[in-house]
Amino acid sequence: MESFFGIKKAGSTVRKEIYGGIATFLTMAYIIFVNPSILINAIPEVASNPDLYQQYFGALMVATILGGATATLMMGLIANYPIALAPGMGLNAYFTYTVVLKMGIDWRIALGAVFVEGLIFVIITLTGVRTFIGNAIPKTIKIATGAGIGLFIAFLGLKSSGIVVSDPDTLITLGNITSAQALTTIIGLFVIAILYALKVPGSVLIGIIVSTIFAMMTGVTEFKGVVGKIPDISPTFLKLKLDWHSLLNTNFWIVVLTFFFVDFFDTTGTLMGLSHSAGLTDKDGNLPRAKKAYMADATGTVVGSLFGTSTVTTFIESGAGMAQGARTGLASVVTSILMLLMLFFSPLAASIPGAATAPALIFVGSLMLKGLTEIDWDDTTEGLPAFITLSMMPFTGSIATGITFGMIIYPVVKLFSGKRKEVHWFSWILAVLFVLYLIYLR
Repeated sequence: MESFFGIKKAGSTVRKEIYGGIATFLTMAYIIFVNPSILINAIPEVASNPDLYQQYFGALMVATILGGATATLMMGLIANYPIALAPGMGLNAYFTYTVVLKMGIDWRIALGAVFVEGLIFVIITLTGVRTFIGNAIPKTIKIATGAGIGLFIAFLGLKSSGIVVSDPDTLITLGNITSAQALTTIIGLFVIAILYALKVPGSVLIGIIVSTIFAMMTGVTEFKGVVGKIPDISPTFLKLKLDWHSLLNTNFWIVVLTFFFVDFFDTTGTLMGLSHSAGLTDKDGNLPRAKKAYMADATGTVVGSLFGTSTVTTFIESGAGMAQGARTGLASVVTSILMLLMLFFSPLAASIPGAATAPALIFVGSLMLKGLTEIDWDDTTEGLPAFITLSMMPFTGSIATGITFGMIIYPVVKLFSGKRKEVHWFSWILAVLFVLYLIYLR
């Protein structure tokens, strides 16, 4: 084990790696419950037949676990980094609320788009194109995209809890915050925030559990057990659809591009940020074995789409494991094993209502805003594109729309402000493509 992972050389111990793997799992385990609760809204069969809810929820839970565990295990065994992966927050919301519900694309075709995006990810990782594309996208747009997604998923949490409701005059307004459903979310959010501030591992997961207990006491949900057989994955396994009609549809490729864009920068930024903070980068700030690390993400996305889940990406919660001293892939192996053990806890997952997972959406959304401090808001050519990008996502209910407008405005503002040299030439190509999309395709 020592020779394989190089634990001593990395300045760690087996105990630190195990503790780190457990800490990472505790902080990110909420995704096992939250991801299915979002993706299930994309399946019309469930809406028309509520009796199918548990069946599809269980299948999506298994898909979430298998997709994340596969990628995390690869990260540990091949790339040898203490970083975990799972279906990404924001990407699952885009899959459900924009691609399926807003654009009207069948969820099986949407899974096909995730599969294609994963294959593209594999190819550009192997060829080195990833570095070129990364340099072409403005840093301010990358940061604003993450923040915009954070606002979007926080809004979804507020809406699903009944804290925010629709209003004919103001579009949205404050709901009945004294209802059992809203109180379930409010209590959970306070628990998560306090425990997180106290640096308690698993604060998000604990908040979900406390919310669920309160929901059971108030009749919002009912207890269905803890341990049970592994749910049947057949409702979502290999259900992705790829045919010539889909491949020749322009909207299909817009979806692929958006999945790719968000996943690309979410993974790249998270991986480099975590690695730098943990001292895993070299003297030039580069990440050794970067290609292997990126391959774990790409492979996880392909595998996840086959099982039935949205894009798999790097989780920033891996920082909790690094805070415990984890520095090698052994921690990731531990995390992946714990993920797989969750396959036997489907009854527990079925007992958790949307009001109990809403606090996680709201809190994780708030964490995704931290990068905004890196934007130079005093420079209008940086601040305006960032603001348009992040605000258009929750206001239009579309992550793609936010990215589209941000990428169009950025080079134009730079050009007429005498700063055209700050714009990568490929950004102009992307801007033109997005304009054509708005005029002729949207």
